[in-house]
Amino acid sequence: MSKVEEFEELRPLLFSIAYRILGSVGEAEDAVQETWLRYDGLVARPTSVKALLSAVVTRISIDVLRSARVRREEYVGPWFPEPLLSDPYQDPARSVELADSVSMAALLLLERLSPLERAVFVLREVFGFGFDEVAAAVERSEAACRQLLVRARRHMEAGRPRFEAVRKEREELASRFFDALREGDVASLRELLAADVSMVSDGGGKAPQLARAVIGAENVARLLAVLFPRIARIDVAFEPHEVNGQPGAIFRDRDGKVLHILALDVLDGQIQTVRSVINPDKLGHVGPVADAWAIDREVRQARRRTEPPQQPATAS
Repeated sequence: MSKVEEFEELRPLLFSIAYRILGSVGEAEDAVQETWLRYDGLVARPTSVKALLSAVVTRISIDVLRSARVRREEYVGPWFPEPLLSDPYQDPARSVELADSVSMAALLLLERLSPLERAVFVLREVFGFGFDEVAAAVERSEAACRQLLVRARRHMEAGRPRFEAVRKEREELASRFFDALREGDVASLRELLAADVSMVSDGGGKAPQLARAVIGAENVARLLAVLFPRIARIDVAFEPHEVNGQPGAIFRDRDGKVLHILALDVLDGQIQTVRSVINPDKLGHVGPVADAWAIDREVRQARRRTEPPQQPATAS
């Protein structure tokens, strides 16, 4: 094969490695492109193209992550990974590891690791690279990589849920959730939510977002039952869609532009977390992005026209 053909065959793997290290679709795509430029400039042919390109994209991603850490410390409000609608890399032998590692919950756990720990964990635990390949990729000894992996596993296991949801059960629960959301059915929503469920939004200061996390089944159910009918009045609709391997939905305005993406964490038969990504910088890879501020103003105007004003309390 030509260099281009070899690279294109491995592109899905390279993107999947970079995305798990960076949590950003755009940065992962940039890392893959930089990997191509470096590979294209090589004169000598490597023994293993896969090992070489995986090592290069890993090193690039580590460097990018180190600089991104500073930006994330200054981020306005909660930071979530950029939503990934489909993972381009598939490997039946590692399907469980691949699916688990790309979830929002897993990527947020990976944020606890140092860049080196994260890279070693992704290469070894998710993609099954040998320790010799991992060591070459991160430019550390095999012994050092084993220690990095031990620390990474310890952090990841400490934050993992005790029970995993079966895919079919997860999809059925999500279907019931979105049906209840369409109806604005508080009681049905409440039944599907864990008692300590949290609803959190990531606007990055660039879109309207919740001032703080909303906690508890009653509070989240009532908030969802109020919010969706309001945005539905101005023709905002949603389409259920897998997000980072978990149930979710894409919300679009009347012109089909992306307003925000909702992702659900399902565990032990209930929804544990509702995450909303509304930062426009994190939605551009999905399609044209809506003006969330304009939609917020339109919702408020529609509310004033359709909802009677609150009557002041009178003394008896």
